[in-house]
Amino acid sequence: VQLQASGGGLVQAGGSLRLSCAASEIIFKINTMGWYRQAPGKQRELVGTITSGARTSYSNSVKGRFTISRENAKTVYLQMSSLKAEDTAVYYCNLDGYTDPWTPANYWGKGTLVTVSS
Repeated sequence: VQLQASGGGLVQAGGSLRLSCAASEIIFKINTMGWYRQAPGKQRELVGTITSGARTSYSNSVKGRFTISRENAKTVYLQMSSLKAEDTAVYYCNLDGYTDPWTPANYWGKGTLVTVSS
């Protein structure tokens, strides 16, 4: 499974940006699709996830500003609003699930860079 993330770019503080993530195929079971980010010099951190039942969860740092949604079983979005300079990072898409009833799987996309100018 390949995850293709897109939509990154340069935006001014206070602005909005939407990231997309599309999986190349459907696997047996998807637990969550989600987004992580890694800022320069920092560890990768969770941004938020969405379950196959469309239940979402977010880190405290983005709660109320970012929204994760899914178009279908293979495509999710990250709508980012009220962006801050500290949101600058490479954003990674993640898929967690099972390829069959017994085999867990976890996939990462190549990151997409979001730069917020202050």
